[in-house]
Amino acid sequence: MLHKTRGIVLRTVKYGDTSAIVNIFTELFGIQAYMVNGVRSSKPNAKGNLLQPGNILDLIVYHHEQKSIQRISEFKLGYIFTSLHFNVVKNTVALYMIELLQKSLREPEEHLELYYFTEQALEALDKTPLSIAANIPLYFTLKLAEHLGFRLNGRYSEYASYLDLQEGSFTDLPPHHSNYLDAENSELTDRLFQCYEWESLGNITMNKDKRRKLLYAYLDFFKLHLPDFTELQSPPILHEILDA
Repeated sequence: MLHKTRGIVLRTVKYGDTSAIVNIFTELFGIQAYMVNGVRSSKPNAKGNLLQPGNILDLIVYHHEQKSIQRISEFKLGYIFTSLHFNVVKNTVALYMIELLQKSLREPEEHLELYYFTEQALEALDKTPLSIAANIPLYFTLKLAEHLGFRLNGRYSEYASYLDLQEGSFTDLPPHHSNYLDAENSELTDRLFQCYEWESLGNITMNKDKRRKLLYAYLDFFKLHLPDFTELQSPPILHEILDA
């Protein structure tokens, strides 16, 4: 049966001489693998260029619950990026977001709110100034955790100034393990998590070492709550490119 759906390209792998297998986070079916024929050749191919990681597509797909690889009938761009693919900073941030999604989404099930949030995040990254882009990886990581069911509980205060990453909650005293953030980083995390407008991320300033420490702490948060979560390759590149 044919279905219309939106989708975000996560990964494209060559298959045979002219085809590709594309992993797409879809609006209707969650993460899916699709066989796409005739998109690779020695000649310039506009259709193949649409399958870059991060691209948002309008799709018409065949879907069969019993099949592990589906097929695409038609596809076109659902959103045209103006800077994301051409700016090295924004592109590196987008690739981090895409890799984090790949590592976090394993089952082919619908995640409507997460799908819409991811679309919004990529479009915001495309439109916002570079001063905001540096904080988007941190914000996206915290909000992805929320969508996956292990959100932060409570708020930072002088009476709850330590973020326990095992419990996902703010506490008054350091917990009896090493998986927690000190008061300064707990406050920064709370400020990031409470942002509801992308532009407000620009109001949170920190140096590159602070961002690096927070990002790796958030990834530890994922490891604590997703048993099969594995190391990402993109963070070292992200920190080198951002240098902020």
